[in-house]
Amino acid sequence: MGLREILRREFSFISGNYKVLVVSWMIMDLAMEMPAPNFQYYVQHLGGTGLALGITGLANWIGMAIVAFPGGYLADKYGRRWLITTMTFIMALSNLFFALAPTWHFILIGTIIHSLCLIYQPALFAMVQDSLPPERRGIGSSLIQLIHGAFNTPGPVIAGFLMMKFGLELSMRIIYFIVTTLFLIAAAWRLKLKETIVNAEPIRFRHFIEAYPKAIKESVSVWKKVPTTAFWIFTIETLIMFGASLTNVINAVYARDVLGIAENQWWLVYIPLLLTMIIASLPIGKIVDKFGRKIPLITGLTIFGIATTTFMLGNLPMLMLSMALFAIGQLLVMSSAMALSTDLVNQENRGKVVGFRNFVSYILSGLGMLLGNYLYVSILPQLPFYTALALIIPVLLIASFLVEEPKIEKKVRRHI
Repeated sequence: MGLREILRREFSFISGNYKVLVVSWMIMDLAMEMPAPNFQYYVQHLGGTGLALGITGLANWIGMAIVAFPGGYLADKYGRRWLITTMTFIMALSNLFFALAPTWHFILIGTIIHSLCLIYQPALFAMVQDSLPPERRGIGSSLIQLIHGAFNTPGPVIAGFLMMKFGLELSMRIIYFIVTTLFLIAAAWRLKLKETIVNAEPIRFRHFIEAYPKAIKESVSVWKKVPTTAFWIFTIETLIMFGASLTNVINAVYARDVLGIAENQWWLVYIPLLLTMIIASLPIGKIVDKFGRKIPLITGLTIFGIATTTFMLGNLPMLMLSMALFAIGQLLVMSSAMALSTDLVNQENRGKVVGFRNFVSYILSGLGMLLGNYLYVSILPQLPFYTALALIIPVLLIASFLVEEPKIEKKVRRHI
């Protein structure tokens, strides 16, 4: 069998809606990581000192939490397509608040609008799950991470180049105009999506308000309809996000003020992170599909602990190593957790499960960012990292003793 036939067989699942989403992610990811390296510095430059980073992070996650329940409910009841396409357009325009911000308060406003637009996230995840065959869910999830890694990789390099040429403020404004343009292109491309809900009802504006109480009720009660392991996967994902938020809110500032990394060098740590995503994504996806979900999950959680310790104590080379380890840990945890959740939850409940998971994890992540910023400023700079490390212990215990892996029936291929 030739290489072409092997590639065609391995990646034949990339079609239809999944292909449309893949292309849209490629477009968006070209700009997605550009603002990330210098975002904390940009907020502080515009007057956002003290707890401003924590407040912005809290607003971001609270905004996403507000729309998590109706997002999941509306995705299951009224369909995926309209939610994804409409909100992608609005989210694209929200980047103008960042590009034109005279003070950090405008960044706060843009963050809130951007977060509310992510009401489409449950619909997006559900559409991905709807489009992937069971025997390709691990590699399908990893392929998404590969795309993010590959197309995000130029972002930090461009950000570093623009900062050195134009300075912090002007470079960030240029970057956000680029982000706006590419997001608008991706939004137009997503108009090609086809609805996957057969009996989707037509949506009206009043449904957003009316759906909220029912969405909460159904999203809570859905846990009675799914296996217990699905709940433990939700618990693991939530605690990991909380732990990551404690450190992510101040990692650039910590690197500069505690570890002595210059602002114009910080972007370098993103390169091994993104390159590792590219190199390791597909192999890890194949591992999850071939050898099961549980062992990769436990391995990934262990790597998170090693990466956090390396970052906290590191110099520039150690920070670059820790980011590569974070990438491997993220790939292992996300691929195995997403595959497990899809294995356990049937199609009509996936939107509600994702919505509930997002609501709780977003609230905790927002509080984690505020707490991490407070611990850093008011008590001890290393304390957010110590707290994140402590959280890994109960998460490992849950993954080891409470998560049960289901048996997956694979489709039999017949070659005629």
